[in-house]
Amino acid sequence: MAGTLEPVVDARRRRRTSAVGVADSADSADRGLLSGADWRRARVRRPMLVIQTALLVTLVVAGLGPILWLAKSAITPTQDTLRQPMALWPNGMDWENLATAWSRVEISHYFLNTVLLALGVWLVQIVVASTAGFALSVLRPRYGPIITALTLATLFVPSVVLLVPLYLTILDPPLLRMSLINTFWAVWLPAGANAFNLLLVKRFFDNLPREIFEAARVDGAGAFRLFTAIVLPMSRPILGVVSVFAIIASWKDFLWPMLVLPDPTLQPLSVRLPALQRFIELDVFLAALAISTVIPIAIFLVFQGTFLRSAGLGGALKG
Repeated sequence: MAGTLEPVVDARRRRRTSAVGVADSADSADRGLLSGADWRRARVRRPMLVIQTALLVTLVVAGLGPILWLAKSAITPTQDTLRQPMALWPNGMDWENLATAWSRVEISHYFLNTVLLALGVWLVQIVVASTAGFALSVLRPRYGPIITALTLATLFVPSVVLLVPLYLTILDPPLLRMSLINTFWAVWLPAGANAFNLLLVKRFFDNLPREIFEAARVDGAGAFRLFTAIVLPMSRPILGVVSVFAIIASWKDFLWPMLVLPDPTLQPLSVRLPALQRFIELDVFLAALAISTVIPIAIFLVFQGTFLRSAGLGGALKG
């Protein structure tokens, strides 16, 4: 009789243990600075709600305030901006600022230069990061760990230290026998040497299921087909993150384009706008700045889900 009751007792104990474990995990997931009992107290909940609201308002003002002020000042006359910088159009709006900045200051030309530079940087970084990450993570050569360690070591080298050697290389690149100064290639090619993006993509590829790769190899898929037909479609989340990083970094880059693109007709907005500030009115300059922020803001709005959903980088088979 005792022998027949032991399995039942053990099963009950396991159910109790699992129930306790689930309860503990739920409590730990909801646990914060204040417990549930504290939140149910009015004298604790109300001050915390006030503090949270104040922090939220502060973050919104600090984050959106400069952008909203720039948008307001872009269509405000210079005198109104100088006399009443925080007032909302005391003497009306001046939409001609945007047209003047686009045509007379030739913002359209520099805007096109910036777009071309950003697209080239994006393409080079995507190609280099995805192919190198695929080779190190999926193909796994014998010397792969050494290359990964050397790539990781470059992150500890300040970019300012590499500025002069990189400039001399662009000035007289090996095997080409021609200078790349005043060409977009001087900005595009060095952008591919981005160790952070390479390691980011490699880490994502490391989490992809190996069973799919083995099954593809059994079906006769080579390295190229494995990369294009299997790895790339599964890597949209990380490629989206790398794309945003590449475009935003290229859009705001100032020092390197200024060095390798001395010709004003080839310079992007980040380089040309500070040089034009002395020769144009304040309202037109602010309108030009507002135009230059359109693309970064649009990219953030489109890809904000990629940043907010961290789970998209952990699982490759979702969706």
